[in-house]
Amino acid sequence: MYRIMPGMPLLPHFPEHMPNLYPYGQMRDQIPSYKSLQEALELIKQAVSGEREDELFYSYLISIAPSAEDKTIIASIREDERKHNRMFRKIYKDLTGQTIQADGGESFEKPKSYIDGVRRALFGELAAMERYRDIRAGLPNRYYRDMVFEILTDELKHADKYNYILNLDLRRMIKHAHE
Repeated sequence: MYRIMPGMPLLPHFPEHMPNLYPYGQMRDQIPSYKSLQEALELIKQAVSGEREDELFYSYLISIAPSAEDKTIIASIREDERKHNRMFRKIYKDLTGQTIQADGGESFEKPKSYIDGVRRALFGELAAMERYRDIRAGLPNRYYRDMVFEILTDELKHADKYNYILNLDLRRMIKHAHE
């Protein structure tokens, strides 16, 4: 093995409980995860229902949004949620051979106000991101993990967009206060 300094290996030393993580011919995707596939599949079923609820909630927010800019931003988020629903359904079908059945009972609680709804949506996106990390960790290969990575980054993007809307509202309030 090449050494940079005497006694210093070029590659890191792995702990004894993780010997030879990448032996010749073994793919990194075969390394076990700290989450199981069964956990991931159960969370995917929950995610499909949650994405549909988000879609309904965001449609409502669009209907009460105070500006065209707000409506456009939330509509783009809603479209991503629809895409996520399709992606999660594909992953589940590919891994189990089964289709997730929609119960059709998805609903949402109307917020007290538009801004209350935006706040709730912001924290909902962040909570979803945490759940989706667990899904990603339990998936068996890079193909599906990369799909969930796309969903995760969309959720972070959505949180940023909701923060932007909250900032727009603050600017509107300041403008009205000075008039």
